[in-house]
Amino acid sequence: MTGSPTLPSIDDLKDEARQLRARHAANGTPISHSRALELIAHAHGFKDWNTLHAASENDPARPPINIGDKVRGNYLGQVFLGDVLDIESLTPPGRFRVTLKFDEPVDVVSFDSFSNLRQRVTCTIGRDGKSAESTSDGRPQIHVERHVT
Repeated sequence: MTGSPTLPSIDDLKDEARQLRARHAANGTPISHSRALELIAHAHGFKDWNTLHAASENDPARPPINIGDKVRGNYLGQVFLGDVLDIESLTPPGRFRVTLKFDEPVDVVSFDSFSNLRQRVTCTIGRDGKSAESTSDGRPQIHVERHVT
């Protein structure tokens, strides 16, 4: 990802805390999960976990998805599952150019007489995972979010 450095996502911060806890346990000095969260906050320059949590959630430069994420959504009215191949932060902050590879090609034409299948698309989304551009019926051209299995 290009652009300014951003805070990790809440999920990534919690993973850091779990790893820190595991390292402490392996060294014979176990710590609580809440203590691990506080230590992670300090490591990122914040006074406590609540402050770090709020900053991470409100960081306009942090994309809603990350490279390598499994995602789902709608593209031109068609449901998809896929993978995030690339993300680029745009100016102003809060807009991202995203390249996706769909698991199955999506037909982007709504006519019965012909099809146009797309499996890889590059689009621009905001922090909400939606494009600013809309289809003729007013829906975002794309809406993407992390796919949790």
